[in-house]
Amino acid sequence: MTTDTFPSAVLIGIGATVFMDLIALAQKHILSQQSLNYAMVGRWLGHMVQRRFIHRPISASEPVQLEGLFGWSAHYLIGVIFALGFLAIVGQGWLEAPSLLPALKFGALTVVAPFLILQPCMGAGLAARFMPNPHVARLKSFFAHLSFGIGLWVAAICLSKLF
Repeated sequence: MTTDTFPSAVLIGIGATVFMDLIALAQKHILSQQSLNYAMVGRWLGHMVQRRFIHRPISASEPVQLEGLFGWSAHYLIGVIFALGFLAIVGQGWLEAPSLLPALKFGALTVVAPFLILQPCMGAGLAARFMPNPHVARLKSFFAHLSFGIGLWVAAICLSKLF
């Protein structure tokens, strides 16, 4: 990855995360689906300072100051980190001619993070197995991460039109 790629990765990561959030917002209003409460992510991160990494469930854990801000900030930072990883894999050439399939595949791959890290640590179990409807939770996570992949592509196209 070149130093020119870093600013692009930041913008694409933010754009893809915004796209993902817009899809989640549409699902909430059109399908009445509840999306992830990023304040709970902030609570989880806040408890890490006290060396507490696993919660059963996170909603029962003591709130932390500014957990909403921490959670949303982490959400966007992770989007940028994922975009950096994606561009490191596909290279500068993809930025010059963004294509959907690599971005979609990468988005699907990123679902490993909530399945193996976030959900178990927040009390939902590995791949949400302790949730009341684990298959529904898995599908929602998978769809959210596919939308992130589409967002990578959309953001890259928008970036190419601007610069």
